[in-house]
Amino acid sequence: MFDKQQRKFKRSAKLISVLSKYGFKDLLARMNVGNKQVEISANPEEIISKGTVYERIRLALEELGPTFVKLGQTFSNREDLLPPELIQELQKLQDKVEKVEMDVAEILENEFNIIADEHFSDIQNEPLATASIAQVYKATMSDGAEVILKIKKPDVQAVIEDDLLLLKDIEKLISSYSEIGDKLNLKQAISTFEKSLLEEVSLINEKENILQFRRNFKNSRESYVPAVYEEFSNNNILCMEFIDGIKVTDKVTLLANSIDPVTVSETGLRLFVSQILDYGFFHADPHAGNILVKKDGKIVFIDFGAVGKIPPNDKEILENLIVSFVAKNPHKIVRYLKKMAVSYQIPDERRFEGDVEDILDFVHSTSLKEIDPHAVMNKMKDVLKDNRLYMPDYFYLLFKGIGLIEGVGRTINPDLDIVKSLHPYTKKIFARKISPQNIFKTGMDKLMNFTDNVDEIPKELRSVLQKLDENKFTVSSEIKNIEKTNQLIKSSIVNLILAMILGANIIATAIVFASESGPRIGEMSLIAVLGFIFSILLVVIILLRITRK
Repeated sequence: MFDKQQRKFKRSAKLISVLSKYGFKDLLARMNVGNKQVEISANPEEIISKGTVYERIRLALEELGPTFVKLGQTFSNREDLLPPELIQELQKLQDKVEKVEMDVAEILENEFNIIADEHFSDIQNEPLATASIAQVYKATMSDGAEVILKIKKPDVQAVIEDDLLLLKDIEKLISSYSEIGDKLNLKQAISTFEKSLLEEVSLINEKENILQFRRNFKNSRESYVPAVYEEFSNNNILCMEFIDGIKVTDKVTLLANSIDPVTVSETGLRLFVSQILDYGFFHADPHAGNILVKKDGKIVFIDFGAVGKIPPNDKEILENLIVSFVAKNPHKIVRYLKKMAVSYQIPDERRFEGDVEDILDFVHSTSLKEIDPHAVMNKMKDVLKDNRLYMPDYFYLLFKGIGLIEGVGRTINPDLDIVKSLHPYTKKIFARKISPQNIFKTGMDKLMNFTDNVDEIPKELRSVLQKLDENKFTVSSEIKNIEKTNQLIKSSIVNLILAMILGANIIATAIVFASESGPRIGEMSLIAVLGFIFSILLVVIILLRITRK
């Protein structure tokens, strides 16, 4: 515990030193960050006051290291929260990392209690790539299989955990001394960032992501997902199949291997859309360095540390959103955006719908080849910001991912049409929504909800009766026509009983329908058919009683 506090103290001192260096000394003083433990001081010659405040924020984040760089990168696509000038600076953030010397064989032996030479015939100690969290090495297994070893840097976990504690302290200070914390929903944003970063730093999490992608695309003829060697993978090491692929934007090498770049661009975009709409589980950082092309033309996504996950209910809303977009229905788009939003405070509903309609007019009046997806997404982000809609995190990852994959595709195919790639999926969504199975399922869900609501009514009635029995029920209004009121009550009770019978019959029919026992008519249960007919009769009777009254 003492060691953890000591580490946090050192990081606090580093934070204060860097912020003072870039001219934020007054801000620190106003927020009382410079307490008795840490003195706010910086050599006047070292203080950097040139450049805009946004430039200095970016430089400070870069100097503070990987956690703060990734924080800036995360917020670089949050136009709904930050000013455009700061967004532009945050988009320039790059991981400036130095190589760390590692004895790979020794690390393997310590992590897995093995003799490295018995399992690996060759291990290269010069990393193929160096990132802020891990370094990547190439090795050869004893059976000749070539693999990649992704090894987490020493102490990186502790540094990130300390930085996250610091960020929480900063958020509390900002929220205490300024309204900007609440306005930007800073606490939730930091919490989301913490969850995302801890997932990214966990190589076990990345391993599980790869295995999930392998399950999703195991039968794909267009995509390949590298295999994982689970016996040599844990939270500090990830051992996976080496892919001898071509960088997706290397048109010369693609053509030299008889691979059409246009086909690659269209296939890559289609696969990314499939990740979103078919599985709700997508690669959150599909830039050119994370996409390879095998010699047989298959697309390979690599580096699965950051992924987006769409909840099943939200996936259905997203599908409805796309259908409404294609159908040019601004009213439904607004409705589904509100359903998807974490929170919203829309000042003017009509203006919001008008803003969405303007985007639809822009998209549908422009030639598909002339549409700039980035411009459309930026317009959409502006609309969300202006109307105070705070969307779930995956929504912003979607925007970022679509922008990256579209940019990669345009590099090798300037005529890439992102809207065209959506057409097969919109047709599939339409077909599924009008299928008998989906109509039956939707109807059953609504009827089950209705039944649940009906089940609650007797409880409310019991509460009323109990109050009557205890002489605690009072009526403050005068009933002028008691006879008609009695008839209305009796009729309502009969309707309620019929509705309860209907609900029970529907549940029983569904159970029988799912079973394979009893007499059958073709592939359907005779009892289920009779139950369905009885339900229809009850619905007709209830509707006639309601309309007659």
